[in-house]
Amino acid sequence: MERGDWPRAGLSRIVSLYLPFWPTDRARKRPGAPAPDAPLALAGRAGRRRVVLSVDLAARRAGLRPGTPVTKARALYPDLTVLEADPQGDRDGLEALALWLQRRIAPIVATDPPDGIVLDTSGADHLHGGEAAMLAAMVARLRESGMSARVAVADTLGAAHALVRHGRARMVVVPPGEGGAAMADLPVAGLRLPDDIVEGLRALGVSRIGALAGMPRAPLALRFGPEVARRLDQAFGRVGEAIVPVRPVDPVAVSRNFAEPIGAAETIARMIGALVPPLCRMLEERGQGARCLDLLLHRVDSRAEAIRVATARPVRDAGRLARLLCEKIETIDPGFGIERMVLTAVRAEPMGARQALSLLGETEEADISGLIDVLANRVGAGALYRLAPVESDIPERSLRRVPALAPDEARDWPDHWPRPARLLPRPEPVQAMAELPDQPPVFFIWRGVRRTVRCADGPERVFGEWWKEDGELTTARDYFRVEDMGGERFWLYRAGDGEHGETGSQGWFVHGIFG
Repeated sequence: MERGDWPRAGLSRIVSLYLPFWPTDRARKRPGAPAPDAPLALAGRAGRRRVVLSVDLAARRAGLRPGTPVTKARALYPDLTVLEADPQGDRDGLEALALWLQRRIAPIVATDPPDGIVLDTSGADHLHGGEAAMLAAMVARLRESGMSARVAVADTLGAAHALVRHGRARMVVVPPGEGGAAMADLPVAGLRLPDDIVEGLRALGVSRIGALAGMPRAPLALRFGPEVARRLDQAFGRVGEAIVPVRPVDPVAVSRNFAEPIGAAETIARMIGALVPPLCRMLEERGQGARCLDLLLHRVDSRAEAIRVATARPVRDAGRLARLLCEKIETIDPGFGIERMVLTAVRAEPMGARQALSLLGETEEADISGLIDVLANRVGAGALYRLAPVESDIPERSLRRVPALAPDEARDWPDHWPRPARLLPRPEPVQAMAELPDQPPVFFIWRGVRRTVRCADGPERVFGEWWKEDGELTTARDYFRVEDMGGERFWLYRAGDGEHGETGSQGWFVHGIFG
């Protein structure tokens, strides 16, 4: 395949994650931290003065701002709790969060100190249901962990950084090619310029990025130096900006630099074949096998392409890992050439020696992990799973998705009542007529089809799990197995006990279909 025949991967898509109250969110997890609704400030030294370095949302709403002397803050806000700042802990925590996102979202993730994270999600958003769904899931997961976040995705790091910190929306998805228009009304501080340059531009009456972008470059360079033009070019995508991803502590990695840039698919495949064996030898020395590999390809224009493959079990078979990586070569856009390749085992697990067959008549257990790896890397790991039982009386909670080769658990499926072969994703309401309080329906109408019940078995009463949900303290369901005149069998339930309104709506639902 020649370079001109390469499928284009499209523009880069950069996500900027902003944690406006990151230091105080972390501080609330310390012993002795105040209640979530109580104002909190972190203090430290600025020169010889002890000042407030960061505040939470409650303190900001009360009017407190960073830079205020601690004595003045205590006098103005008697209910304020002041804790010591931990800048090194904040940096370590931010890197740990970046590593967590790297394992779940995209292989190229970098910290943006002191309160941000950058992700290159080019080609990875479809694994999470699209960019909007991916961003919403990230914000929701962080909120569940007690952290408030803002997030934006755009073609460049500069555009995403400006939008997430100076835009009004908490979640922004900028369509490809529209980053310049989205930034036009944002303040020039969003370009990551030094404070003295921002103040100088304001003195000239230039406060918005759009106005600054339309000014002649020569006078700006003469007065402020090359920094303004560089930041504008980065934000508008005229100049590449490298993202240096975080890495786990002491990962197993191999790299190769090229005297001349490479771009042909055959050449990249050959280089992958040269990188994988030494990586496997290093894993063998540690007694480990790879579970997740990242291949970073650094282009001559300072951009980076990435390939990620994962395995169901620890693997250090060089041929198998090379095949998995080579299957994704077609997703790479080499641009004007690749000058460096880095292969890293971002996740490795212990892997011991395997016992060979000792008896001639012994049958070797079939190993389907290779097939699982091929399928999972083609359709996405989340699309390949099996179901495992969960200890719950509520049918939709009695199972969960687990990896295809996850070890079997000791729990068994409930067998005191038959369960349908197909459980619907969610119960579907039906129109039904039944004699209360405990008789099965005489007929029901589901999806526009009226079905007369020939025979039925039940009820099986299932109570709500009040220890999990307060709203299920009094709820109940009565399940019936019913068979219609055509011989089809369904699993229906009535929401409630048929007598008391607090137990449910008394409406009927189809929840499953028997084979």
